[in-house]
Amino acid sequence: MSGFTREDVSFDSHGDRCAGWLYKPEGVENPPVVVLCHGLGAVREMALDKFSERFAQAGIAALSFTYRGFGDSEGEPRQLLDIDMQHADIRAALTYARGREDLDGTRVALWGSSFGGGHVMAVGARDRQLKAIVSQCPFTDGLASGLTVDPLSSLKISLRATMDAIGAATGGRKARVLLFGSAGQPALMTAPDALPGVERLIEGLNYPQWVWARVSWQITRYRPGKQLKNVQCPTLVCICDADTVAPAWAAKHYVGESPNADYRIYPCGHFDIYFDDAFERAVADQTAFLVKQLGVVQSEVAAAA
Repeated sequence: MSGFTREDVSFDSHGDRCAGWLYKPEGVENPPVVVLCHGLGAVREMALDKFSERFAQAGIAALSFTYRGFGDSEGEPRQLLDIDMQHADIRAALTYARGREDLDGTRVALWGSSFGGGHVMAVGARDRQLKAIVSQCPFTDGLASGLTVDPLSSLKISLRATMDAIGAATGGRKARVLLFGSAGQPALMTAPDALPGVERLIEGLNYPQWVWARVSWQITRYRPGKQLKNVQCPTLVCICDADTVAPAWAAKHYVGESPNADYRIYPCGHFDIYFDDAFERAVADQTAFLVKQLGVVQSEVAAAA
């Protein structure tokens, strides 16, 4: 495998700075680039480095970043998860990647995981310049994912979302929800494997584990899988067959409606794909797909190693 460098970078999105990492393969001149988008309320430190490193070792530059309002990116209010804003951040990241003189801005791909896996479908449906998309354990349908949340949790989330929306509009008291938790808690993810799965992802991070509650109304209405049929570039959808957060059946349904998408099935849960054997299988498939679609010449990568 070839070596790579990692550079701290940032780019503007509607007046705020999004912080990111740019991984570049050593010895490869003007490599193609893939932009990586993380999941629900997450930050790039939650496993995006592992995927970025593998892509860079294969001769593909990788730009991973954190959305506005989260982590070390700018933006107020903090921990406000807004779908339209995150789409805008992805488009800003693509603009930044395409504008760098040390990258090949004509060979650009999108990669997204979980909530980001849905975002890349929605953004990719309108971007005709993309060469490829990878969508991993994707959130494709808010109604389908909503059914995975404990009923008592759903009720508590709904009450808090109403309070939060009123408070945001009037300057009154606002309300939070947890990103993950046990059944009965006001949490967006309450499946049995959600708590240990996310805790493994955030190990060692000083990470706020909540967002403002009004986003739950957006999530319920959000169905990015419906946009997959409008994506014109080759798309690889990596589906976890035991996914308790983003149901596999919903992802398969939307892939079936798309003329340019194919999927791979992995025998694991939603959070397992970031680790161990599931990660190795998925990242190998994703790397091979991106190498092919972005026209990476492996002999040139090997020569640079």
